Amino acid sequence: MEKLILTTEDHASLSVHLFRPEKNNGKLLLINSATGVKQQVYFSFAKYFSEQGFTVITYDYRGIGLSKPKEMKGFHGSMRIWGSQDFKTLTQYIKTHFSEYRKFCLGHSVGALILGMNKDSEMFEELVFVGTQNAFVGNLRLKTKIEAYLGFGIVQPLTTSLLGYFPANWFGLGESLPKNCAYDWRTLILNKKSTNRLLEKIDDYSKNLTQKVFVIRAEDDVWLTEKGVLSLLNNTYPNLKPTYRLVKTSESEKKEIGHVNFFRSYNHKLWDIILNELIDK
Repeated sequence: MEKLILTTEDHASLSVHLFRPEKNNGKLLLINSATGVKQQVYFSFAKYFSEQGFTVITYDYRGIGLSKPKEMKGFHGSMRIWGSQDFKTLTQYIKTHFSEYRKFCLGHSVGALILGMNKDSEMFEELVFVGTQNAFVGNLRLKTKIEAYLGFGIVQPLTTSLLGYFPANWFGLGESLPKNCAYDWRTLILNKKSTNRLLEKIDDYSKNLTQKVFVIRAEDDVWLTEKGVLSLLNNTYPNLKPTYRLVKTSESEKKEIGHVNFFRSYNHKLWDIILNELIDK
């Protein structure tokens, strides 16, 4: 595992880890993290894929994990910047240093939504979506819908305006977020257009993407619904060619997958679901 620091076009520093295989299969997998999820969560998964011959790259968006500033209040970052600047910095690095490789990208939650913000997304041979959807509150189950209205309608904007950043960790929602990342997240949930509303505010390449995409959803992910997943594929990425896989809790050794735990080491047996999809390509 190699540690790198990459600098974005607007001079933000991103923490990156590169997992090189002993026996290289000529394939590269870039992992785009979920909102507020540190790249360390993906290290075991990345190591496993490198043992199968893949070169794997993980990174933290600005404001998250090892790419976090000393002072979060007023830090400039948004989900749109994650896609147009941070993700773009990684794809440019890959194009420069791994030009001959066959390239794949795994987008976890928001990590799939930002693909439409970067023209370089066209370079990936196949995409993998894990736990992602158009998260509009109308697509959610009733209990989650109530939590979303209370959390993102009242608590999140209140705490964010008071502190100058969103203390997501107070509410079990991962790492604290830069102010505008929090507001973009609010848009994803409260605006009916969801991801498409963010794409309207930025250069939108979502309709350019025509690859195969392998879409994974966990049975016990309370924040995800089939309706939301289909909305993303039909309305945001209509030209992708999806295949779908529902992962049942009975397939997990701990009977627990949820929104993030697919990548926990105790669920390592589930990782072959993705490996088998990419290994034969």
